[in-house]
Amino acid sequence: MTHLKLTAIIEKGDDGFLTAVVPELKSCYTQAKTIDGLLPRIREVIELCVDEEGIPEQKELVGIQQIEVDVG
Repeated sequence: MTHLKLTAIIEKGDDGFLTAVVPELKSCYTQAKTIDGLLPRIREVIELCVDEEGIPEQKELVGIQQIEVDVG
């Protein structure tokens, strides 16, 4: 068994649902109404994506920053 440490980016949509995306894996995302509902789902989808794609390159998370800009 291989131990993986992956990054899940979690955002809250206008509909109130939380969406988690794992950038290291293609098409690896899921959603739920609560964090408690989201965490088991993201673990399950990670397992499915690793089974399909193989083990991704391990990257060190340096940080996440929200940037505000005026456009248009």
